[in-house]
Amino acid sequence: MPTTSDHLVDSHLHEGLAADLQRAHTLSRRRALGIFGVGATGVLVAACGGDSVLSSSTGGTTTSGSTTGDTGAPTSTGSGSSASCTAYASETNGPYPADGTNQSSGTYSNVVTVSAFQRADIRSSIGDGNTAAGTRMDFTITLVDVNDNCAPLADYVIYVWHCNASGQYSLYDLPSENFLRGLQTTDTNGQVTFTTIVPGTYNGRYPHIHFEVYSSLSNASNGRTARLVSQFALPKDALASLYTADPTYTGSIAALNNASLARDNVFGDNTAAQQEAMMLEMSGNAGVGYTATATVGIAT
Repeated sequence: MPTTSDHLVDSHLHEGLAADLQRAHTLSRRRALGIFGVGATGVLVAACGGDSVLSSSTGGTTTSGSTTGDTGAPTSTGSGSSASCTAYASETNGPYPADGTNQSSGTYSNVVTVSAFQRADIRSSIGDGNTAAGTRMDFTITLVDVNDNCAPLADYVIYVWHCNASGQYSLYDLPSENFLRGLQTTDTNGQVTFTTIVPGTYNGRYPHIHFEVYSSLSNASNGRTARLVSQFALPKDALASLYTADPTYTGSIAALNNASLARDNVFGDNTAAQQEAMMLEMSGNAGVGYTATATVGIAT
């Protein structure tokens, strides 16, 4: 399970709501009022800069943070069917979730309940419209039930967030931006598609995308109500090709070279089946952009 080395916390993280609202004078009123909320409903899970550890049920067993407890990979094969899917490992949401579970100087940041973040294209910040630089990626997630022959789960909510091409997170490293965050409700096929950029890589972590799964939009109140908190891994070979082709990612090359899935403090202790399932399938190039897919198995 990650420690605060998951990422270096920018000094702005400790300035609190007053500083954020002061910066917001240069932004729109909608942005200033729509992102940050004061108050502490629920128990503070971790102090700012630390990893917020959430519990989520995996394969019918409650685990906390990483894959302690049921680390197996349940599969479901119905009679007369070859359907098979893997239950994802429950992982830390890290220090930058903006899901209402951590704070900076007494201020909670929670985009999960803000309707403006219910969006497919997450490349731009809400309010000022600034767009995260990087190569486009259209990412389709399919949510299935490992206890029901891998049946698609409709009307569930998936919230995703990740760093930019330089390894920085909006609302924390970049307090005046809120790009690369969004949530959608799954369709009848259990699917959502996000338009985003390929994330960068920073020292101490294998390249990844964070996500949370909620049973419905009404139940999406903060990270503690999530049915699953986990992460996707990205294929190193695809990123190596992109990072050398797109100069936006130059600063991520060294960190990627040093990254190892086996040594990563999030993915490293997962089963082989989980590592395979949690790795995105990517195709494309820097010129045309990328498509990516992943099938997320949960036990309902």
